[in-house]
Amino acid sequence: MNKSEKRKSQLAAFDRLLTIMDELREQCPWDKKQTIDSLRHLTIEETFELSDAILEKDLEAVGKELGDILLHIVFYARIASETNAFDIADVINQLNEKLIRRHPHIYGDSRADDEEAVKQNWEKIKLKEKGNTSVLGGVPRSLPALIKAMRIQEKARGVGFDWEEKEQVWGKVEEEMGEFKEAFDGDNGAGPDKDAAAAEFGDLLFSLINYARFIEINPEEALERTNRKFIHRFQFLERAARDAGKSLSEMTLSEMDIYWEKAKREPFDKKGK
Repeated sequence: MNKSEKRKSQLAAFDRLLTIMDELREQCPWDKKQTIDSLRHLTIEETFELSDAILEKDLEAVGKELGDILLHIVFYARIASETNAFDIADVINQLNEKLIRRHPHIYGDSRADDEEAVKQNWEKIKLKEKGNTSVLGGVPRSLPALIKAMRIQEKARGVGFDWEEKEQVWGKVEEEMGEFKEAFDGDNGAGPDKDAAAAEFGDLLFSLINYARFIEINPEEALERTNRKFIHRFQFLERAARDAGKSLSEMTLSEMDIYWEKAKREPFDKKGK
């Protein structure tokens, strides 16, 4: 199949999806009842399912989950079209225009010789389009804190507010570690100041995320890999205890540690399996 034939196939598939969506919205009792609000939590669930498939590096599952998300996009547009708010053509046309505006090095006369220049152009154009008074105005408030910290730092870097060398960033990590330890240990004999310690711990996490970004490690992916590794080892511990006729709740920490050391020698791949 050549490029032209493939494009015709893609357009035909999308046209069929729109036809099916119209039929479901008009004929299916469940689909007829849905609103933009009622679909919201389902869309969030589908997004996490896509994330799981990506983490598992299961491309077949990624394709299926992308289909589910595409269904939601088409569904929202179909609902909105019933009140003439917008339709799927409006959604796609707005996206097309945005991509053209934000890639002036492709569709205009600007230059961007590397990835960093592209990111900086994107953020500057986005800031101008949205009319935000702050470069951080576009960071969604409901983002998980770790991802939000990454996006805040990326956006600040987009306008030149960043460290110059990774050694400077690591120095900040060490500084925050000392401040956290000082706040937690306390210096008045009254024990740790929990509020101060929590604030310093947040600063420490923020600086660690910043360092990870600087050395091109995605902290979200790194933490998720560790989560999966812990689950893998803990479930080995549970199985080993059951095979020995023991219950974890009745075992001492020293007994569990024997199985834990065995679990650490069990193969563990990047998928967390």
